[in-house]
Amino acid sequence: MSNAYNRPDQLSSSLRERILETARSLGYSGPDPVARSLATRSSAAVGFMLPQGLSGAFSDPALSIVLDGLAQTVDGHDHSLVLMPGDSTGGPRPSIVSRAQADVMVAYSLPDSAPALDAVAARGLPLVVIDQPVLPGSARVEVQDYAGTSAAAAHLLTLGHRRFGVLTFALRPDGVSGPVSHERRSAVPFRVSRDRLGGYLDTLAKAGVEPDNVPVWEARGSDRELGRLGARWLLTRTPRPSALLCASDQLAFGALQAARDLTLTVPGDISVVGFDDVPEAAYSDPPLTTVRQPLADKGRRAGELALKLLAGGRPPRPTRLDVSLVERASTAPRT
Repeated sequence: MSNAYNRPDQLSSSLRERILETARSLGYSGPDPVARSLATRSSAAVGFMLPQGLSGAFSDPALSIVLDGLAQTVDGHDHSLVLMPGDSTGGPRPSIVSRAQADVMVAYSLPDSAPALDAVAARGLPLVVIDQPVLPGSARVEVQDYAGTSAAAAHLLTLGHRRFGVLTFALRPDGVSGPVSHERRSAVPFRVSRDRLGGYLDTLAKAGVEPDNVPVWEARGSDRELGRLGARWLLTRTPRPSALLCASDQLAFGALQAARDLTLTVPGDISVVGFDDVPEAAYSDPPLTTVRQPLADKGRRAGELALKLLAGGRPPRPTRLDVSLVERASTAPRT
């Protein structure tokens, strides 16, 4: 009977069907998958480690597109996908990673010191990193975050803007939202947050805009309501910024709403830029100028790397994908 389930190529189709029909008549549905994984020490599953809880993950359109690209790649190869939610450490609890039935792990945007990474190493599992952290010996897919935000800042400088505010997502995995002190800016364990904020502020500095004079608001997640809250704070500073630089489209959508709350027009009173180019960006009011990253391709590349590592391949050199600035109606020359 074992060959009928595990090695069907060794039986004729008619013999296999008779065996399966007999098994069904006896109430046997096939080998228990848990017992099989214990026997083979292989679960054929891809573990996906999130930096936040599941509800926050599913409300983030950029993450959803990445995850869809990965799932489409893994689908059809007899591999399942195991989602592991994160907590205040910026990743799943080590105990979850230690007992997860997965043969390869994918880390999505975890902080440099996430304890979950130690648990992966302790199990000796191959690791694929999407975006962050940078770990020796792991496969990695990332985009040019620094270059992207640098291009967005340069675009606004070209339009004549000199007063800026920045909306960033989490700089540290401690759940804090609010104005960012200079000390907090200086030690950021999230590479993506570090690079996107650095691309904005470094480009402004090169143009003579003192970074210490640029107010920065940190949102604990890429969430439009948090973006709305932060933008309201930024837009009530004196002097008021004429442009808001946002680390994600979700934060930028919140900024557009905050401007409406304060009866400010975009781009007449305020210019706004985002990062990601999720589908909604082209249809927001006004359509959002943003940095486009290849979200679906990033997920597909990560899925391909996971399959390669499952097959016993060695981690290749990091894959870095290009980004581009998409100019729409949310930015205009400073009046």
